[in-house]
Amino acid sequence: MTDAGSGIAAAEQPPTPRRWPHTNRELSWLDFNDRVLQLAEDPDLPLIERLKFLAIFVTNLDEFFMIRVAGLHDQVDAGVDARGPDRLTPHEVLTRVHDRVRALDRRHSEQFARVARPELAEHGVRIVGCEQSGAPAELIERHFREQIFPVLTPLAVGHGRPFPYISNLSLSLIVRLHDPDSDQDAFARVKVPKEVLPRFVEIETDTFIPLEDVIARHLDSLFPGMEIISHDLFRVTRDADFEVSDEADDLLQAVENELRRRRFGEVVRLEVGAGMDPALRTRLIEWLDVDEIQVYDVDGLLDLGDLWQIVSVKDRADLRWPGWTPLTQPGLVTAQSEGNGQPDLFAMMRAGDLLVHYPYQSFTTSIERFVTQAVDDPNVLAIKMTVYRTSDDSALVPSLIEAAEKGKQAVCLVELKARFEERQNIRWSRALEEAGAHVVHGIPGLKTHAKAILIVRRERGTVRNYVMIGTGNFHAKNARLYEDFGFFTTDRQIGEEVANLFNTLTGYGHPEPQEKTLVGPTWLRQPLIEEIERTVAAHLDGLETRIVMKMNALVDRAIIEALYSASQAGVPIDLNVRGICCLVPGLPGVSDTIEVISVVGRFLEHSRIYSFHRGDEHRYYIGSADLMPRNLDTRVELLVPIERPELQSELQDTLDRCLADDTFAWTLGPDGVWTRRGGRTRSVHAELMERTLSLAASAGS
Repeated sequence: MTDAGSGIAAAEQPPTPRRWPHTNRELSWLDFNDRVLQLAEDPDLPLIERLKFLAIFVTNLDEFFMIRVAGLHDQVDAGVDARGPDRLTPHEVLTRVHDRVRALDRRHSEQFARVARPELAEHGVRIVGCEQSGAPAELIERHFREQIFPVLTPLAVGHGRPFPYISNLSLSLIVRLHDPDSDQDAFARVKVPKEVLPRFVEIETDTFIPLEDVIARHLDSLFPGMEIISHDLFRVTRDADFEVSDEADDLLQAVENELRRRRFGEVVRLEVGAGMDPALRTRLIEWLDVDEIQVYDVDGLLDLGDLWQIVSVKDRADLRWPGWTPLTQPGLVTAQSEGNGQPDLFAMMRAGDLLVHYPYQSFTTSIERFVTQAVDDPNVLAIKMTVYRTSDDSALVPSLIEAAEKGKQAVCLVELKARFEERQNIRWSRALEEAGAHVVHGIPGLKTHAKAILIVRRERGTVRNYVMIGTGNFHAKNARLYEDFGFFTTDRQIGEEVANLFNTLTGYGHPEPQEKTLVGPTWLRQPLIEEIERTVAAHLDGLETRIVMKMNALVDRAIIEALYSASQAGVPIDLNVRGICCLVPGLPGVSDTIEVISVVGRFLEHSRIYSFHRGDEHRYYIGSADLMPRNLDTRVELLVPIERPELQSELQDTLDRCLADDTFAWTLGPDGVWTRRGGRTRSVHAELMERTLSLAASAGS
């Protein structure tokens, strides 16, 4: 069966699952954000790092509500009562989500108010209100008049003045007024303009006052002649998910139109100050047309995602983890020079496959160098690349533009539907098209999530394919924070299969199972299940076996059932799942041999590694795909085998260090509870930084 006009065959159908335990994915995600919050609560972490985790908790939760909770509300509104493998209805999940989020919010607010803010003050950094700042009133007044007042727009609410539209994630003051002339009460909304002004006003050095507090202090300037009865803060979160019709003639224009509509999504969450005047609170609920279950009363400051401002401006090395600068992969340090002083990556790849591990090793001297060398090489005929998320400071897209200007075949598959990166990807698409590059926007009904670069080079009367396949996006900023692998190879078969994939994505075709690579959605779930089943067969034949997997999320029911079956056969299984895990380990007779851990720490664990050990046979795959239905059924994904023993050993070393971590690792119990490991003797991040330094020193000696 083929998706009409797409050129991609429909995903293989998963086997009919059995009725075995399956945790709800939304509640499992909240467990992940709980682990983030626990890091913010950890007194052993440097203070600024804890502040980061407080901010990350909020931004994570915002996206969760905009996408996942919005979807639950849509199901409830549509009367959907279907139960998933967790046996919960959408309404039941929604109720549990709200109860859990309220408890997490309370912990978050308490951690900031009672711990983080006082500790910051002890180190000379104060986040305080106007009254507590000690700053001269005239200084605050002057700053308000000169910097804040000109951009404020008070909006009255009353007869002939309907409640204004409140944009997604905006912070606002709601004000209750009294008009002494008419003896009538009135209401008004004042948006806190933190999109154009700093959220925290640094009136004096290291003294930060929330912008809304400065505004509230001067409300009489906005409403002259009126009495201010009460005021408080509120914040709205809207449904930000959207679908682009597969029938759209111009996908780029269709995405732009949907981005405009996203601003007007339904309200899914209303956050209000916990001490808000009941009259104000009641009116807000009426005006925004939300149910009580959607209202979250927050103690203290709202929208603490803005703590990133404090994190970024306070360059206090004593309050942070020691700095880390990614180092050049040792093989590239010793690689022969092109003659311009730069290492010859092509020569290095011809000598053998290469793995680069980010952020321990450098994105700039590997991936970016790979593409810039191709741009400058007169023998390179074509450069093809997928872009899902990239950054403003990445050299990759500008290099592709330069390649097009030099007359090379420059092909870029830009995924316009990459959530929250749509505007950036639209800008890159237009810049590439203007330079003459071939730009493709993906396949209707599918997102292109594969991470691949293909360089086609003329050599001795023929051509050779140079391929780079990654586990993460080609994003220079993320490569300094996200843990990922990049695989560089000239393997003929892999090169041909990646070339076939690009041709399918840009043209038409019906891809079949490949010899080496696993390509979703047509050929990904089934081969992984077959690897599990072969491991079971080897175990029953008396061979030593083991399955070790590292991923961001484990949700797919068929994969989970296959792992349960492998466990019941006695196969040892270790899973390192950073985020959502719907599998329940350690259940007698079901998952006795399965251990699940999650590492959440200094770097965002992001690589996907799937390994299967059967006696002397060792199979390793890395790539872009998590084990979720969306990855296996509705995305173009790519996994590649790692076959060289020394590279397999490197992957296994990373897996083993993750599994041994007792500093930033949690273990999932059969009761569904994540428990942080004790000991604090090993940290995979610290160990890999130390290992990288050691390897660099050896290469340079």
